[in-house]
Amino acid sequence: MTILVLHAAAALFMTGLVWFVQVVHYPLLHRVGASGFSRYEIQHTRRTSPIVVPVMFFELGSGVWLAIVPPTESSALLLANVVLLAIIWLSTFVLQAPLHRQLARGFVAESVDRLVSTNWIRTLSWSLRSVLLLFVLQTLTEPPPPAPIPQPVAPLMQSPPRQGVLLK
Repeated sequence: MTILVLHAAAALFMTGLVWFVQVVHYPLLHRVGASGFSRYEIQHTRRTSPIVVPVMFFELGSGVWLAIVPPTESSALLLANVVLLAIIWLSTFVLQAPLHRQLARGFVAESVDRLVSTNWIRTLSWSLRSVLLLFVLQTLTEPPPPAPIPQPVAPLMQSPPRQGVLLK
């Protein structure tokens, strides 16, 4: 259960971070200016990586572990979690990392636009993971439904003794 809570916390952290990057940081790359852009992009990568990379590796390792050894009957959801992690990693290394390397050589407006548009893959994947993991945690922590209260059993109606006529 602890690994699931830490895994969900990492997903929530990354979700908040990727939304900030998607809505604020990446669009503002257009405002940096061409003359200092390369230095800015290199510093951006150097400063961001120590924060993001360890969390992403933790998410990957703990996500795979949770899919293999699920702590709950929500194994299908934890498998979906790993699929979303794979999408995030694939997007990062096939789309965003090459764009950052290109931008480190200098400002190209189309590359910034592509960075913003392709980063929606990660933004939506991390968001979906957070919702999914919060649901899994909620199902694990909600109290079980109360046991039905036994109703008292009505005593069997005893019929009064029959008084009859004895015939001889």
